[in-house]
Amino acid sequence: MLSDRWGAEQMDFFLDTNVILRHLLGDDPEKAKRSKELLRSLENGERKAATSDIVIAEVVFVLERTYRLPKAEIREHVLPIVLLTGLVLPGKTRYTLAFDLYVEKNISFADAYNATLMHKLKITRVASYDAHFDRLEGIERFEP
Repeated sequence: MLSDRWGAEQMDFFLDTNVILRHLLGDDPEKAKRSKELLRSLENGERKAATSDIVIAEVVFVLERTYRLPKAEIREHVLPIVLLTGLVLPGKTRYTLAFDLYVEKNISFADAYNATLMHKLKITRVASYDAHFDRLEGIERFEP
């Protein structure tokens, strides 16, 4: 069983992408209402849930590609969810900078997150064919 291998502190549940999307989009009123209530319980610290970087990246991707929301609007809606008191997410503190790079440097969310992780790990060079990294101060891109 996976829970036997993770060894993490006890969580009430894992928060998946579609719950966040139902809350943000309101496209199914009943699910949106229940999702909002669940997120409110995390905000108030009544419950504790885990999620992953993949979930957050998927939320951003869907909002950007499917619903064509502007990057600034995505940051405005998703970052407060990431920062909920009861939401456990490894590297949670990196998201503010990642969303800032995503919006201000107009790069993909994945590149923004990776640049933020590089900064945390004190890595200044990236092997990439993606020229978006050239927009980021303190990062030297090279092509293999």
